[in-house]
Amino acid sequence: MSASVELPWQPGSVPLMLAPMQGLTNRALRSLFIERVRPDVVFTEFVRVKVSARKNISGNDRQEVAHAIGNVPLVVQLIGSDSAALLAAAVTVQELGAAHLNINLGCPYGRMTGNACGGGMLRDPQRLAPILHELRAVIHGTFSVKARAGFTAPSELLALLPLFEECGVDFLIVHPRTVQQRYAGQADHRITAEVVRRTSIPVIANGDIFTVADGHRVLRETKVAGLMLGRGAINDPMLFERLRGNEPAEISAATRRLELHDYLRALLDRYRGLFCGEQQVLCKMKEVLSHIRESKTERVMRQLLRSRNCAQFSERLENFFCDGCEGE
Repeated sequence: MSASVELPWQPGSVPLMLAPMQGLTNRALRSLFIERVRPDVVFTEFVRVKVSARKNISGNDRQEVAHAIGNVPLVVQLIGSDSAALLAAAVTVQELGAAHLNINLGCPYGRMTGNACGGGMLRDPQRLAPILHELRAVIHGTFSVKARAGFTAPSELLALLPLFEECGVDFLIVHPRTVQQRYAGQADHRITAEVVRRTSIPVIANGDIFTVADGHRVLRETKVAGLMLGRGAINDPMLFERLRGNEPAEISAATRRLELHDYLRALLDRYRGLFCGEQQVLCKMKEVLSHIRESKTERVMRQLLRSRNCAQFSERLENFFCDGCEGE
């Protein structure tokens, strides 16, 4: 870690971070989470860096980068394949106010890995090394990496740890699936534990943390510095407070329904204020619904996903969660 750089969490604490999730962790959702459960650190969706002499970051991404909320540290995640464009983007986002930057070495989807960016960069350490060194030289705040457990095998990630240390990476986020696995199978946090053993860089664990028991087990078995919550947090925002011991680890079905109703209603209101047109709002709400895993409300989720407009969505939300769920 760079001696002069302060990590984006309190010394001695175990940070709980909201993961960068494309299509989900926009400023509306981040603001709701900060208001309700206050993650210790939040991330932007990945900022796609284009090779362009005029504007390598989109206008919307510029707004996202500059939208820090409630004094919660905001980490800007960059993804791209061109060294010069990544460096220019790092300078730009810092000029817009970013204090913490992250490079995406984990995106498992073809259009991002096909041109050796995201998780695809793990296949080419010789190309990756100068990019990381050059980024470190222009980043004034923290510089972190979010990586998969290699492209095809964990040995690929383990082999990169000396490079991360040489480049002055301040903290490392590990999702212990390979790029080729995408989201298949289970996240193998034995790999996370091995990374912790092999590096002095603070490691944050990410992947398949859906319950308090999951979080406590990962902390206990890996000795990581903190946790990053992604799909588990979208499914249950109160997971942050449950892990802190401020909310019950287990709740009744009725309480779960009420919490989901409150969460979806508040998010719908914020999305209406951010996105243009009800179809875009509805599409964004359905992205959130796709991550809600709850057998007792499965029928409700299906009905909400079939909504054709926001008015129908709202009506079904009120009927199912306020009046019609007691008998389910």
